[in-house]
Amino acid sequence: MNKTALIASLALWMVPGPALAASPAAAIAETPVPCIESRNGRHALIVDGAPYLILGAQANNSSNYPAMLGDIWPMLDAMNANTLEIPIAWEQVEPVEGAFDFSYLQTLLDEARVHNKRIVLLWFGTWKNTSPSYTPAWVKLDNKRFPRMKAPDGADHYVLSPLSKNTLEADRRAFVKVIEYLRDHDRQNTVIMVQPENETGSYRVPRDYSAEGNGLFARQIPAALARRTGKSGTWEQAYGKQAPRAFNTWYVASFVNALAEAGKAVKPLPMYVNASLAGPSNVPDPTGVASGGPQWDVLDIWKAAAPAIDFAGPDIYDRESANVIQYLDKYNRPDNALMVPEIGNSAMYARFFWAVIGRGGIGFSPFGMDNSGFLNYPLGAKKIDEATLGTFALPYATLAPIMRDWARIAFARPTWGTAKPDDNTPRHIVMGKWKITATWGERQFGEKEWTWLQADPPPWADKPVGGAAVAQLSDNEYLVMGDHVRVRFTPAGGEPNGVIVSVEEGTFRNGQWVKTRVWNGDQTDYGLNFVDKPQVLKVTTGFYSSK
Repeated sequence: MNKTALIASLALWMVPGPALAASPAAAIAETPVPCIESRNGRHALIVDGAPYLILGAQANNSSNYPAMLGDIWPMLDAMNANTLEIPIAWEQVEPVEGAFDFSYLQTLLDEARVHNKRIVLLWFGTWKNTSPSYTPAWVKLDNKRFPRMKAPDGADHYVLSPLSKNTLEADRRAFVKVIEYLRDHDRQNTVIMVQPENETGSYRVPRDYSAEGNGLFARQIPAALARRTGKSGTWEQAYGKQAPRAFNTWYVASFVNALAEAGKAVKPLPMYVNASLAGPSNVPDPTGVASGGPQWDVLDIWKAAAPAIDFAGPDIYDRESANVIQYLDKYNRPDNALMVPEIGNSAMYARFFWAVIGRGGIGFSPFGMDNSGFLNYPLGAKKIDEATLGTFALPYATLAPIMRDWARIAFARPTWGTAKPDDNTPRHIVMGKWKITATWGERQFGEKEWTWLQADPPPWADKPVGGAAVAQLSDNEYLVMGDHVRVRFTPAGGEPNGVIVSVEEGTFRNGQWVKTRVWNGDQTDYGLNFVDKPQVLKVTTGFYSSK
């Protein structure tokens, strides 16, 4: 099937999302600037004055030109995505020093409004996956004015030094010009969030070993860092073998904070950073990780050095489900909103959407979702075909009509989410007086244990697909959704008188639950079975009296 036919086909069979609560295309009046709100350890992205869930898709790196936008919007529509993450590069904004060009940005704003999408703008400046490849030629070629880091032997490293005041001033000036343009030309806030820099840090050389770097490294750690962490002394005294990496983290984070602080002074959009990850369960080798980036184990350094950054998010391309879950848990902190700004676009990654939103995550975005012809396999999919797109389109179609309702509920109520693990073992949680269990590879009717009525496993039984999300609405009511999963409710204490009072399929309208039908009989005798339809259930539980 060619790509045109694929998009047309998907548009027919996937449930489209409704217009956003305040459509950018229709908006004329200025709307409130988006922000991140935190309360009781939970977080919400507020857009147009209300919680918003990013059903995202990130374009490929080189799709940041007007001629390429036509290859993006159909893909987002087929996915039921509401938000595009897309780069804007320093080299295209300021190709000649002091001369700024925002024609691409204006085209992006115009087309996003026509296609009813919001934008997360990715600033590719001093760092793009640690490299200065998106800096203008006048920066790349002037190593005296914009110095690279020095390796221990004195050789130039490929990364621009975070210690350079010249680099900071030039990058910050261009970044602020972008934000000024948004202030003046995007009063309806089509752009809802900004990422200043991309996957910061340095591979192989953990810090700048220049004379300046060596001098700073010999000093005491900054007072703000000492207050935050309780550490003291020099970098080596405070961090031991990790000292070069801790040092670089402080200065990289301080550099990025300077951009964010200056940008927010112009327009206070939420700003976040993304991490090129190392192993989730160990402190990485300082020479084998993106030293300086917002890895999970140095988030406290980032929090101390970069208070203008709202949160850090993990870029996930790990294929082991246990590792992915560890990443989500490490970034899901009371002081850090959970968002996955990048994840692989092969089908196996879609299941983790449920785990993200079940942890109260504010957004999820597979990478490389356009028809430009570039595929980053083996990090992502070998091809973006109907089956691959469908794995993301289904959970997005489930949430698209109620994304603000889910975001509102998740900001106020307990939630839980799970993805099918690689070993297919059940997952469960106790919420209130009920144990909720997710199992995998089951048909909608009957039990796998039956011997009297044999059946082949369903076709998805051995595939890495499936997940569920649950919100506790009250002491006895739960919102449940998912795909390729069976969800059961049982009394947490083993009580014999616990019953499911009702299971309603429905949606939210104007913030109120509206029932479309009741599940019962075959639809509930074997748990609640979600397969390939975007369905949302409200489950009411209770305990009957025996007297």
